[in-house]
Parts: sequence; structure tokens; C-alpha cells
Amino acid sequence: MSILPYTNRDVSWLSFNHRVLQEASDPAVPLLERLKFLAIYSSNLDEFFRIRVAGIRKLKKVGKKTKAKLDFDPSILLKQIHSIVNRQQGEFSEIFLNVIIPELKRHNIHLLRRLDMNEEQKKFVENYFENHLLPFVMPVLLVKHKINPFLANAHLYLAVHLRQKKRPLLESEYALVKIPSDQLPRFITLPSPSDRHDVIMLDDIVRHSVTRLFPGYDIQDAYSIKLTRDGELHIDDEYSGDLVQKIKSSLQKRQVGPASRFVYDREMPDHLLAYLKETFDLRKNDMLPEGRYHNNFDFFKFPDFGLQHLKYKPLPPLQHPALHAVEDPFSVIMEKDQLLHVPYQSFNAVVNFFERAAADPDVTHIKVIQYRVARHSRILQSLMEAVKRGKHVSVFVEIKARFDEATNLEWGEKMEKAGVRVHYSFPGVKVHSKLALVRRMEHGHARMYAYLGTGNFHEETAKVYSDLAIFTADKRLTSEVSNVFSFLENVKPPAHPFQHLLVGKFNLRTGITELIDHEIEAAKAGREAGLIIKLNSLEDREIIGKLYEASQAGVRVKLIIRGICCLVPGLPGISDNIEIISIVDRFLEHARVLIFHNGGNELMYLSSADWMERNLSFRIETTFPVLDPEIQAEIRGLVDLQLNDNVKARILDQDDQNEYRRTAGDLPVRAQLETYFHFKRKMKPEAL
Repeated sequence: MSILPYTNRDVSWLSFNHRVLQEASDPAVPLLERLKFLAIYSSNLDEFFRIRVAGIRKLKKVGKKTKAKLDFDPSILLKQIHSIVNRQQGEFSEIFLNVIIPELKRHNIHLLRRLDMNEEQKKFVENYFENHLLPFVMPVLLVKHKINPFLANAHLYLAVHLRQKKRPLLESEYALVKIPSDQLPRFITLPSPSDRHDVIMLDDIVRHSVTRLFPGYDIQDAYSIKLTRDGELHIDDEYSGDLVQKIKSSLQKRQVGPASRFVYDREMPDHLLAYLKETFDLRKNDMLPEGRYHNNFDFFKFPDFGLQHLKYKPLPPLQHPALHAVEDPFSVIMEKDQLLHVPYQSFNAVVNFFERAAADPDVTHIKVIQYRVARHSRILQSLMEAVKRGKHVSVFVEIKARFDEATNLEWGEKMEKAGVRVHYSFPGVKVHSKLALVRRMEHGHARMYAYLGTGNFHEETAKVYSDLAIFTADKRLTSEVSNVFSFLENVKPPAHPFQHLLVGKFNLRTGITELIDHEIEAAKAGREAGLIIKLNSLEDREIIGKLYEASQAGVRVKLIIRGICCLVPGLPGISDNIEIISIVDRFLEHARVLIFHNGGNELMYLSSADWMERNLSFRIETTFPVLDPEIQAEIRGLVDLQLNDNVKARILDQDDQNEYRRTAGDLPVRAQLETYFHFKRKMKPEAL
């Protein structure tokens, strides 16, 4: 059997992050939003090195037998990653220095360096250093072959080259100074005339005042550095021991993990770089050059000076026409399934659902899966309130949700104290479904109400993540949602197989494969066949092979993939019936939608799962059918908007150029804006 074309997932992810960087260079994006895209790019890259690159580096050390099972050479892949990142970092600096900075100046915003300041500003900076920075900078001379300071994960430092004033002919000496951006604002507004805004970065305040930290020395120069450490929790996830305690213990070690990336100012001289490499026991593969500044995710906090015209025009979330603040959401849902699309529609419809359930005397049980939630969650507060009112409340807390482990543990303990029955992660499986179930007594009979979504119960991310959810009382769905919760609570497979839901670890992979096979059979029989699949990531080899098979059979395959895409489209005889676009815009595309032609009687599913091996084989995920014809038509229209986007859609092809899709002569279609105004047109006048 021939080897099918397949793009490495990490290389594909870097291509996605490049699409984020492209937004920072797009002149149609408002200036301060472009700074945010630089921040998103940087934040994404930090996590990539802390998790993915750290993992690849470990693979270099495994035995030959283990390496032979891999489909890539870790050393070659690391070199490829470094090459791509170095190229992107050069592009980042070009955008920042030659595009963003001049544009800021055009709007009278000046990001100054220390040599750009006037006397008044210098005095301000010196006073600021004395009054605010001095307790945090922690200067220390570095000494070869001695125990030197520990470089904290993602903290900023200045590496300083200095010489003794009295003995200038002695060898150079080196020192380290912390830039306390974890304690103080990164951007400091300077005194300036009323017609301009002058800003300086904390880094340059430290540079300006560094001579005060080393009396008796001449400062030759100073360059910024940062070390990123392995952020994965290396837990022995076996069927023994207390997983909660293992995770608590591992969280304490996360900040002291091995190096995954040492970044430095590319202007740093070789002698200083060599000294740092030896002092901190770094290897060549640890070290990547960047610009003058690191931790560029701090651009999220760049001051806007009230210049709202340099930001996106607000799109305030719209009230859900039936569920927003309604006193009895259950009668609304009983009458008809309800669709919610955040962030276009307010997440308050979900919060209201839980708060009303907590207060409703007829509600007896509430069950929820918690994967990621807000630090201040009205939903979880309402669940604890429900316990006070005598209801049975059960919450499954996934404590292996990366970088949310501590928050989830904290909420879990808080809910347990309030009387909520909390079930924690169990070894070997991660639970990623987005489900809730409410049991209510009506006319002497129990009725179930379910919430099935593509995104988390998170009030904050619901403002920027684009997700779909359905509220339903349809017994075909509520009974099977109940079976999912029974499994999570008892860790026993349901007595009856799932008929409507496709659930990870049970029938998700086989169900998707059967749906694709059905289209393949139709195409081979000469009938029309097609797939429209919208995902965050497509990585699973088995499913990719099935999509290639579909293409070769004549099935028209249209994919909308935001992030990782390991499938290679447009290859003659292999994937020439597959088209892929990716949309990166002001909201993060997070919903998963699956549409199967099914002989003209379309089948539609929403899902919590991406098509990655981990999601399809090693997680509890839920893919659920859209049964209401009106909701199906609504979602189909929204997907069509994305398929026709010619403003923010990029074409994913075998050349990996991330070119914007432009259709000459056509009116511009920007799917996210069109979606917002679609929902706004449906609003009742009094709700606007």
C-alpha cells in the first residue's frame, strides 16, 4: 500500500500561526487590533514550545526501537521547526518595526526607546525606576562554574555586558537583571504634549537605569533574554493512585521544567551569547533569535488612549430572541429546540438556563461537564445555589484540561464543600464533551432537558470564541446525554448502544467512517455525493485516508479548517476533489459542523471533537445530530457564508502559501460580520 500524503501536524500548526501573523500585517485590520494579533501569535508560539517542542525534544532521547515506530525523525523535525520559526520571527520584526511603529506614529502614538526621551521624560523614568522597579529588578553578577540564578519560566531578563571602571583591561564581566513585567505594567505612559502619546516599555526603563545597579562598572550594553520551560504535566496516567494528587504535585513542578526555548535579541554579540550558553547549560537547539523585545503577548495590554477608531467597531452580543432572561426557559425549549451561536448571541442565555434551573422548585437534578470555565463563573455559582435549594447536582470536572488544571481543581474543591457531587478525571481518558442535563418534574412525570455544545461553559471565552449549542427536550437526545453522564459517574459502558449521539471511546470513529462511506458508495453508484466539514483541526491519518478515498470516488469534499490540517488537497488522482479554506478573523472559529449530502436529504451534526487521533480514540467527545429542520437550515446558511468568504478566508493548498481567497468582481463577503448582521436582522425591534 502506498504511503498517503500527510503534512506533519507541527509544521501545519506553524502554518496556522502564520495566518494569525498575517492579520497583523493586513492594512484592513484596525491598527490596535493588529497589535493584538502580534500578541496572539506570540502567546500561541510560547505554548507551542512549552508543549509540542518540549515533547519532540524528549523523543530525541528515546531508544532506536521507539524511534523506529515514529513517522518522523525528531532531530530533522526540530530543525524544520526552528527554520520556520526563525523565518516567521523575521517577518514579525519586519511587521512591528516597519509597519506597526510608523503607523502608530501617524496617529501620534510614539513607542520610545531610552535614547529618544527628552529631559523631562528621563527624570520621570528615573523616578519611576526608584519608586516602583527597584524592589523587583534583582541584579546579579554571573560567575562561570558557580551556581547562578535560576531563569524562571517566561520571565524577562536583561543580560548585561560590563567592565570594571578601575580595571578596564580585565576581561568582560556579565550580569543578569530581571525585567519585572510580572509585577508591573509592560507599557508606561510618559509625560508628553497634549497632541501626542509617548509610551516606553518597562524593558527600556530598566536599560536606562541599569548603571545605578552596578556602581563601579561601565555598562557596555544590555540585551533581553527569556527562557521558556516544558509546560506539560508528566503524569503517570495509569489505573492506580490518586490522579488529583498527581496533578497537584505536577503543577508545582511545571515552572521548573527543562528548557524548551531560550530566546535572545538577535543583535546580541557572539561573546555574550556564548557565555550565556555555557552558564545556563544551553544547547544550540535551545536557542532562537528574536527581536529587541520578548513576551510580545503583552501587546494585549497596549494602551489605547481612548482612540476607539483604531479598534474594531463593537459588535455587542445580541439577545437570544427566545431564551435571553426568560423566566421559564423550559417551556420555550419544550416547544421547540433552540440554537445559540456565541459570540454573536449573548452567552447569558446559558447562564440564565442554569440560574433558572437552580431556582425552579420543579427541577430535581442538574448535571454538567466542566472542561474550562471562567475564574468567576455564574454558572458554577448557580449550581452551588441549587444544592442549597435541595437539588441533586453532579459535576464532572476534567482536571487534565491543559493550563486550567489549577482553576478546575480549585472549583472542584469549592463545589464539594458546597455539597455538589463532584466526579474527577479518571486515568487513560480525557473528557471533552460539552453537555448539561436538567431533570424536571412536570405533571407528575420526569422530563429531561439537555444542552449540547461545541464550546465550554466559560462566560469570558464565549465573548470571542465562535461556538454553536442546542437546547433540547427531544427524548432521542436527552436519553443518550443521560447515558453519557451515567458512564462518567459509574465508569461503566451504557447498557444500550448510542443510536443518535456519536460518542468518543464508543462509536465516534466508526460512526464518522460510516457516514463518509455512505457518500463514497453514492458517488461510486453515480449519484451526487458531498461532504462539508468545519473543524479546528484535521490530523487523524485514518480519517484523512478515508477523505482521500472519498475524493477518488468522486465525492465533493469542502473543508473549513481553522488550525492544523495534515491533509494535502488538490493532488491529481488523490485529493483533487477536496477544497480547503481557513478563516482567521476577529473571533476565534471554534465550532465543529459536519454536513453529509445523504442523497439530497442532508444529515447535519455538531461536535465537541476535532478529527485528531486523541479526540476520536482517547477522549469522551460528543457529536450530536441537528434534528430540528429550521435549525438545520439556519446552520447551513451560516456555513454557506463561510464557504463564500472572500475577505478573511485563506486557501490551504499543497504549496502552503496561506493566500487570501479573492474573487474578482464579486461583492466582499466577510463571514463573521455577515453572521452578526444575520442575527441582528432577526432581532425584535424592542430588543435592539
